[in-house]
Amino acid sequence: MSIDISCPTGISSGGSVKKLSFLDRYLTFWIFAAMALGVLLGWMTPGVKEFINRFTVGTTNIPIAVGLILMMYPPFAKVRYESMGDVFRNKRVLGLSLVQNWIIGPLLMFFIAIVFLPDKPEYMIGLIMIGLARCIAMVIVWNELAKGDTEYAAGLVAFNSVFQVIFFSVYAWFFITVLPPLFGLQGVAVDITIGQISQSVFIYLGIPFLAGALTRFIGVRIMGCERYHAVVVPKISPLTLVALLFTIVLMFSLKGDLIVQIPLDVVRIAIPLLVYFVIMFLVSFYMGRKVGADYGKTTTLAFTAASNNFELAIAVAIAVFGLNSGAAFAAVIGPLVEVPVMIGLVNVAFWFQRRYFIKKPKSICSSEGK
Repeated sequence: MSIDISCPTGISSGGSVKKLSFLDRYLTFWIFAAMALGVLLGWMTPGVKEFINRFTVGTTNIPIAVGLILMMYPPFAKVRYESMGDVFRNKRVLGLSLVQNWIIGPLLMFFIAIVFLPDKPEYMIGLIMIGLARCIAMVIVWNELAKGDTEYAAGLVAFNSVFQVIFFSVYAWFFITVLPPLFGLQGVAVDITIGQISQSVFIYLGIPFLAGALTRFIGVRIMGCERYHAVVVPKISPLTLVALLFTIVLMFSLKGDLIVQIPLDVVRIAIPLLVYFVIMFLVSFYMGRKVGADYGKTTTLAFTAASNNFELAIAVAIAVFGLNSGAAFAAVIGPLVEVPVMIGLVNVAFWFQRRYFIKKPKSICSSEGK
């Protein structure tokens, strides 16, 4: 028997408005505190960096991978997988995401990189690789914080993952080997296999997706949709922010010494990244709004387009150019810049919502089978 149970976001089963938790209320403070703590640990305690790097297998740092996986597990456990068909039937949103991620994004980052860093070719290549690695991980978190559409986020991330596995090697060859000489710059040969890309996609997307989907499937079957979202989801949701803070401390501690020793290089890399994030977010938000998407879908489109898969970019930079290369350093600076910028853009998204969108309650549980 099929029963329609409506459970709007932000409303408890008893009908009262859900209040923000202590962690949520002061999120911006906690994130900047985690960044500061990471820098201090990396700068003042050199042994911390060596200790964290001891848990590295190939190009994958296990503690950071665990943090990213735990961070994305709760959002995937909230996705209404029974509604995913609607995502892939919306050709307009999928087409727009394709244009944003695989045409506008790579081209924008390429031109920003060659304009800002023509005298620093390794940094320039690092930024170009960031632009080619479309986001399949952190975007889930930014979308969650901005109250975007979780189903569309999961769908677009899956969409980008397939394109990433198939086309990343070709894009890397074209944007790093072929295009730079056309602008008077030196091209570099890039050797990255589909297998390496698939490994990154599985670690940072496949594991949390499988864990989250299995949790929701079992939970809804046993408890029913409304009780699952009322009992299980609130208990696992804080894990996203705790894991985010843990991951931020780790990432900043690994490069804390360099941030202090060569701050001007960090700034030179950070400025074009900041320009890229803001332009991609605003342009993509505008495009989503113009095609008539609601706030949830528009926000998801914007964050999916503006975020990048730094894990893949770092792995490729290390594999091709070496751990101590300028390209690897630029790729590592990427997430250090993305974190505070995306937190700021979450607030921008909420401002756009208040100004341009009518807030409509969203049904979490619909037509669940018993």
